[in-house]
Amino acid sequence: MGNRSELHENPRAKLFAHLGEVRAGMLGVEGSGQHMQPMTHFTDPDRAELWFLTGIETDLVRAVGQGARAHFCFVGKDQDFYACLSGLLEQVEDREKLTEIWSPLASAWFPKGIDDPEVCLLRMTLHEAALWTVTGSALVFGFNVLRANLSEDREPDLGDHVVIRFDVAA
Repeated sequence: MGNRSELHENPRAKLFAHLGEVRAGMLGVEGSGQHMQPMTHFTDPDRAELWFLTGIETDLVRAVGQGARAHFCFVGKDQDFYACLSGLLEQVEDREKLTEIWSPLASAWFPKGIDDPEVCLLRMTLHEAALWTVTGSALVFGFNVLRANLSEDREPDLGDHVVIRFDVAA
């Protein structure tokens, strides 16, 4: 997934492709004073949403309340892609979505099954995403740093950065 031009041509597709390759990232609620925490995400690229399962009595759910701005950050599986996503995180009652994302892994956390009253479904409606790519392998990275150090007028080519905004008005 190191195609740098794709980051500029279709950053949204690149983001969701990488989200599909990793199992988890770090989720945090702005202004809560809590550390970000590892969470497994479920994607809905068409609606620009991330979904999470957690326990109703967690500090995360208490921080979300009726809805809060949150950030979700992750690193691509090849460690050449980085992303920080922001948007509204809220508790949602959606049996269809819960059924869609329920898995044996979820059952391990909620032994009473999908109807466990402790299950809390969170939806993050994406507002913005900052994406970074890193140039090639560690060898290419090192070569670019070395070249930049040998020439005063050359900056190292270490990757690209793009910020995308999602249409949240509907």
